[in-house]
Amino acid sequence: MERTRTPVVQGWFTEADAEGGFRLLGTRCSACTAVFFPREDAHCRNPHCPGGGELAEVPLSPRGRVWSYTDGRYRPPAPYVSDPAVPWDPYTLVAVELEAEGMVVLGQGAPGVTVADLAVGMEVEVVGGVLHEDATTTWLTWQFKPVGGVA
Repeated sequence: MERTRTPVVQGWFTEADAEGGFRLLGTRCSACTAVFFPREDAHCRNPHCPGGGELAEVPLSPRGRVWSYTDGRYRPPAPYVSDPAVPWDPYTLVAVELEAEGMVVLGQGAPGVTVADLAVGMEVEVVGGVLHEDATTTWLTWQFKPVGGVA
């Protein structure tokens, strides 16, 4: 049986944009041009915004630079699914600065990316990944990998 591909959070990313790539989705305020991720659909969160701006969905930059990184040596909370009977494998967390948007986005490293593969300032790209699979569903998320791959 084929699994249903389902985003962990609806509306936070798209598997294919106009250029055919995976993109995180944010929102931009028309009054102050501030960009938000996670997206904001109710009101502008910028305390200096003159107010009254419409919030429009925008694809975020597909690449950024490593701002910080670490390895997660603990079982994360939901929506991450982990079987306590199975030995735990650490995972890599990457904070990526999207210069055009003026923000830092946090995500997991793609499979095979370890802290030894990363350096502050290194260029990375956002890619689609699998957070969890069960009998009926593949839960999709975003991940970061070094541009050009892992050495």
